[in-house]
Amino acid sequence: MKRLGIMLSAILLLTSASQAADLGWNSGASPIYSPTPATGWSGFYAGVSGGYGFGTATVSPAPGAQATNSTGGWNLGGQAGYNVDMGGFILGAEADLQWSNIGYTEDIAGVGSFKTGIDFYGTLRGRAGMAFGQVMPYVTGGVAAGRGSASLTNPGGVTTSQSATHTGWTAGVGLEAQATQNISIKAEYLYVDLGTQSYSGLPVGNIDATQRFSVVRAGLNYKF
Repeated sequence: MKRLGIMLSAILLLTSASQAADLGWNSGASPIYSPTPATGWSGFYAGVSGGYGFGTATVSPAPGAQATNSTGGWNLGGQAGYNVDMGGFILGAEADLQWSNIGYTEDIAGVGSFKTGIDFYGTLRGRAGMAFGQVMPYVTGGVAAGRGSASLTNPGGVTTSQSATHTGWTAGVGLEAQATQNISIKAEYLYVDLGTQSYSGLPVGNIDATQRFSVVRAGLNYKF
């Protein structure tokens, strides 16, 4: 029985290979395969991206039990940029804007529910990479800014909130791969430090909030 199974498996493999050859899947004439790789990184591009952010928020004075809390949440947005191919060494610049809910919520006994986070943020970064055919690993870094918010919902359900603009810096690494001459996909990691901002007029008093987080995201670009 074991030998019969091996013989049947071999026959099926040979039959599949023969059919693939008849269909031209291994030839350059196939409409879904081309021996010419998609190359050329220079030019303008734009696209969409999304992922998950996680980090810490430090609030002083602490409105609850602790000053530093872990944060997390999604982000979704888009980016645009320009690359210059210098013989395999790629230099470029990219700007992006992301909507997010990266933050944390803490229940404070007798006071209510305190929440702080980043509602949206953007970065303006330089990029430098090395092209290995259709694949380009790169490093990136620049400035970052975002709108943060802090709110308190009391036991009666009344919410008081304030917002402020944070500014800081960002750095990270990524990998981009060309699917066609115009479309590429990427995976990226960024560390974002949005610094400290003051929030006043809250029922818990005036506070300073520091927002720092990491972002892991994927994106799709179209090169014009």
